[in-house]
Amino acid sequence: MARPSKLTQMYQKLDENTIQTLLDTGISEFAKKGLEKANIRDIAKKADLSVGVIYKYYGDKDSFFLACVEHSLKLLENVITEVLDKNLDAVDTMDALVEKLIDEADKHKNYYLMYHEITSSSCRKYAKELAFKIEESTAKLYSALIEKAQGAGIVKAEGDPRIFAFYFDNMLMMLQFSLTCDYYKERTKIYWGEAGLDEKVKEEIRETFVTFMRNALGIEV
Repeated sequence: MARPSKLTQMYQKLDENTIQTLLDTGISEFAKKGLEKANIRDIAKKADLSVGVIYKYYGDKDSFFLACVEHSLKLLENVITEVLDKNLDAVDTMDALVEKLIDEADKHKNYYLMYHEITSSSCRKYAKELAFKIEESTAKLYSALIEKAQGAGIVKAEGDPRIFAFYFDNMLMMLQFSLTCDYYKERTKIYWGEAGLDEKVKEEIRETFVTFMRNALGIEV
């Protein structure tokens, strides 16, 4: 039997709810202020813990930041995996993904803001590590989905499925930011009006997104 990791052993000293609170507090602070400006003392105070506990468990601010990143990414990964595991066809998969991501943006805004933060230049020193960790699995899943649909004659557009997957993922990422980040939310008003992202607009976004991708990939419905 494999021995628990050092991190797992440390986690066992705090109950699950306390760990969740600490990581969520860290995510909120890092999402708002970035890695450099976020303050461990502020995080500890808001999580009702001592600074010493955070440093004891994570070593330093960068290690705690990476733990928060990993925690937030699990949600995004679970959302995507949950949809892809249903083995729907290409159109239904895109539709389900967009619907799920829109729903999760309301429930877990800070997780999406964290995603935006780690794609910014403030996290330059971890760019290679985080890009691989975040994108590698979804890149393979989306590429395989489109390649399978091409093979079945569902996707009629000719081209490298990896490039199609790249464009698809870029659109999903921009949608996530448009639902949560202040700048991108203001940007959406230029296109969708001052009312912003109400439920009617969100439904229109979902339908239009899928229609756009279906046409781009040459999928006939």
